Amino acid sequence: MAHMNAPIILLKEGTDTSQGKPQILSNINACSTIADAVRTTLGPRGMDKLIVDNKGSVVISNDGATILKTLDIVHPAAKTLVDIAKSQDSEVGDGTTSVTLLAGEFLKQFKPFIEEGVHPQVIVRAVRKALVMALKKIGDIAVHIKKDDAKELRELLEKCAATALSSKLVAAHKEFFSHMVVDAVQLLDELLPLNMIGIKKVQGGSLQESMLVAGVAFKKTFSYAGFEMQPKKYYNPKIALLNVELELKAEKENAEVRVDSVQEYQSIVDAEWTILYEKLDNIHRSGAKVVLSKLPIGDVATQYFADRDMFCAGRVPEEDMKRTMKACGGSIQTTVQNMKTDVLGACETFEESQVGGERYNFFKGCPQAKTCTIILRGGTEQFMEETHRSLHDAIMIVRRAMKNDSVVAGGGAIEMELSSHLREQSRTIQGKEQLLIAAYAKALEVIPRQLCDNAGFDATNILNKLRQKHATGSRWAGVNIMEEDISDNFEAFVWEPAVVKINALTAASEACCLILSVDETIKNPRASQEGGGGAPMGRGRGRPM
Repeated sequence: MAHMNAPIILLKEGTDTSQGKPQILSNINACSTIADAVRTTLGPRGMDKLIVDNKGSVVISNDGATILKTLDIVHPAAKTLVDIAKSQDSEVGDGTTSVTLLAGEFLKQFKPFIEEGVHPQVIVRAVRKALVMALKKIGDIAVHIKKDDAKELRELLEKCAATALSSKLVAAHKEFFSHMVVDAVQLLDELLPLNMIGIKKVQGGSLQESMLVAGVAFKKTFSYAGFEMQPKKYYNPKIALLNVELELKAEKENAEVRVDSVQEYQSIVDAEWTILYEKLDNIHRSGAKVVLSKLPIGDVATQYFADRDMFCAGRVPEEDMKRTMKACGGSIQTTVQNMKTDVLGACETFEESQVGGERYNFFKGCPQAKTCTIILRGGTEQFMEETHRSLHDAIMIVRRAMKNDSVVAGGGAIEMELSSHLREQSRTIQGKEQLLIAAYAKALEVIPRQLCDNAGFDATNILNKLRQKHATGSRWAGVNIMEEDISDNFEAFVWEPAVVKINALTAASEACCLILSVDETIKNPRASQEGGGGAPMGRGRGRPM
């Protein structure tokens, strides 16, 4: 009998296994902690977080995805929330804090049901059902915008960009930047590629000095003597884009050459010079006035170009080369033999000018301008980084609004409407799902409640007013941050693309289902000891017990 009761050991000694209800509750608590980390950053009155990483560099941000990415989170279930914030960021650009908050709140509302012994799969089924109802409702009430009217479309895009920017550090300048962002996105081609909007940061000056260049601008590259003699402005120049090294030491082959006399050595040196000059003559004959190369352009070449009134820049970063090619036409050449005019780019004006403490090269009036550059100015580096992140969010929102032409009202209005709709629907469903869908509906109220809390309003009072308004049919009633009251946020132009809300609800509900359906975590002991395990005291590493 004794051997029948002996425990069966399946896993390596020291493996941490926790399972069952306590495991689900522990995961829910971890996710609530993550949601609490970004809770206060929601909305126009949200606070910022200052994060110092292990290298000592400082990030100041109120973008949910940036904060969660910067925090080094080790809890396996909590990482799910970080992933949904990242996916929201890459897919839509804005709403990263909302998606984390929603997922955290869903779990918080379902926690009492788990504690009372409701099976997680019952909850998952109810969440999926509620999500389908919510998405259908968004589809029904979203307002479609006429795309054929350019003025109306532009207004819509600016409103969406301004809503995205109103919760950022640059909210005071949202009119200025929303205008700039819409201009930038409208310069792109139909596919709206993000990498065709270059964002360059120059310290100093005020935010209002930021500018949009309809074309390409990049920082002047390292240059040799003779550069000062080159003209700094051209009209209708031809532009050669090269991937060729124009330096004497360019011949990379390793070879040993034995010479018997000085004349032979001289002829080898002359051959090197001849090769270089041949390359330079070819470029000059092609008619190019501006020469850009990914590889270095040496001092001899710089002097040669200066003598012939040509401009050159070496070591140009690849992304800038690609954007120049997109804007000015032409193609990047790896050889300078028989360069025809069809491989050269062109633009109306090229000039080098001073921006703050830096010199920038500007290509303007590009024939194929499907690209643009935003030059940001600002006092401190962290502030400009945060402005860059805010503009990225706004650009993503405008792209989404151009592709999907339906909008909903922000400021907690759409969440309250969905909450009210799901409450009504839940009463028609029998069984446990009625309670669970009502809990899902209650969780949606976290967005308007948090907007009130962050602005220092009485959340209970405002939520009661909102519930009453939505029950009597004002579907766009939301929080009015400016006047500590409620207002019709559609009239107030607090607009967001419907796709932001659809994506946020879907991602938060999926994450909630995922975390609820995990009931066991098995941790490999080796993984947990790698950090500081080492050998036990008193024995050598390899010696037997």
